[in-house]
Amino acid sequence: MRYLLFIAGMGGLLYGIDVGIIAGALPYLEATASVAWHLSAQQLSFIVAAVLLGSVLSSLFAGALADLIGRRWAMVLAGALFTLSIPLIALADGYLPLLLGRLLQGISGGLIGVVVPLYLAECLHARQRGRGAALFQLLLTIGLVAAALIGLYQAQSVEAVSTAAQALAPEARADALFAARDHAWRSIFWVCLTPGLIFTVGSLLLAESPRWLARRGQLAQAHQALLRTRPAAEAQAELREIEHALAPETADSRHASEPLLSRRYVLPFLLACLVLALTQATGINSILAYVVTILNQAGLPGASANMADVGLKVLNAVMTVVAVALVDRKGRKFLLMLGTGGIVLALLSAGLLFRSAESHQRDVASVLQARVQGDSLSIQLDSATLQALGASAGSSNAATAAGSTTAAPALQLTLAYSYGPFTNVQSLRSDDPALPVLRLNRADTVQPDSVIGVFFRRLHLNPFADPADGASAPLRIEQAHLSPLPSTSHGWQVALAMCLFVASFAVGPGVCVWLALSELMPNRIRSNGMSIALLINQFVSTSIAAVFLPTVGQYGYATLFFYGAGCSLLYFLTAALLLPETRGKTLEEIEAHFAGK
Repeated sequence: MRYLLFIAGMGGLLYGIDVGIIAGALPYLEATASVAWHLSAQQLSFIVAAVLLGSVLSSLFAGALADLIGRRWAMVLAGALFTLSIPLIALADGYLPLLLGRLLQGISGGLIGVVVPLYLAECLHARQRGRGAALFQLLLTIGLVAAALIGLYQAQSVEAVSTAAQALAPEARADALFAARDHAWRSIFWVCLTPGLIFTVGSLLLAESPRWLARRGQLAQAHQALLRTRPAAEAQAELREIEHALAPETADSRHASEPLLSRRYVLPFLLACLVLALTQATGINSILAYVVTILNQAGLPGASANMADVGLKVLNAVMTVVAVALVDRKGRKFLLMLGTGGIVLALLSAGLLFRSAESHQRDVASVLQARVQGDSLSIQLDSATLQALGASAGSSNAATAAGSTTAAPALQLTLAYSYGPFTNVQSLRSDDPALPVLRLNRADTVQPDSVIGVFFRRLHLNPFADPADGASAPLRIEQAHLSPLPSTSHGWQVALAMCLFVASFAVGPGVCVWLALSELMPNRIRSNGMSIALLINQFVSTSIAAVFLPTVGQYGYATLFFYGAGCSLLYFLTAALLLPETRGKTLEEIEAHFAGK
């Protein structure tokens, strides 16, 4: 029994690592891959969103696959896909292998999220089922903490290299920092290989689910599987119950002919879909994935942002335990209202903090447009460039490197540009020790056509930009803002707002949404209804993650936080006005409520 719970817990750990590992790796991936592989902000967002997209794809067939090959082999497959994804990502030398590796991680996570809880429910005795589900959720949050700790360790290593490199010549300093950052994000993924191998090999040594074996008519093997976790008398009694449950039963004639569009089914189904969509519309998955980048932009330096990330993930784990203890005492409706109210306050606070910082931006688009030559542009935030843009030379890192003690704030240039329909957003900071040169040119921005693009273009259905439209389009500076970086105190204020956000989510939607989903769906449509609702949930999550970086580059972080606050306010009203309290009610009583009885 302990071994079974350990392996299932490792599955929860992998699921948490799946979601959280990109937060620590993204700043270094962005700093190196955008230079070496000329990745756009949209491509970086796709790399983050690929895990969520993979989870969407696998959730569509995870249940059917587990029925076809068995729960144990589905877990082995999930572990093998995760293990395979690690070298694919860590050894990547371009966009496509990195995207494919992240997609495999997402498919693995989707399988784990469906199959492991299913395996636990079918293998554990009724008195142990709650402990097994709680262990999976707890290890998931611990996986998020582990991913944050790995990121913190690598951030400290990069900062040590940055300090040591200050004595080097500019070109040598840039090379040393590039190598350290490239090594950092690859090492973050390499560390995840060990838990993947443990889960994969460990799943091979588990017994198959007794209920899956019994459904296949393998009653002797089912009995042996039960004996591994139960005394002989309990195993025999439970096997008889399983056989009885599998016996043909007469269909319930009361609702067999009732249409699926009747009030009893439509209202709870639509309510469940709305709740799951609003859960992701708060931006929880994107904020957890981009939190280090968000805190960097808020004013926290590298290692401090990673340390705050660790604190957020620990807080998430602690508040999840609190929510599990309260959900059956206070009720789903109360906790959802409490949680969503806290989320609204947190996101409004973060949005107002970023709005105050972004209000100091200066538009320098016309200056940069005038410097475009031959439809290309090279920019480095050195003293000369800052003076040309109307900023103080003391703000540049070059002055600091030369031994100046000027305490002028560091500056950031955020640049949105296009070649016809092909757009990108890039940023430079004057406090970057490497002072990289940003080069805008057609070859790096206009992406070549893909096989998928060619196919859909023939059908006149291609939603992607046509390379032919960008082949002769001039370089256009859409937006260019130069602004002082916020202070460290501003960064910690944003971190506190993020703490309130994570704590509120864990207490409310984090636990209650899954209970609400399973409790609201009527018996007749539960399996199909839950699949559709989960698909909507993952679709909203993937969409937000995919547009995150381009959106904040074009419109600022405040806009995205205000959008999340608006969705969270709608979530609060839904919980307060539409959601019934389901605590202490049977599934039949809940169904009768929607039937008007």
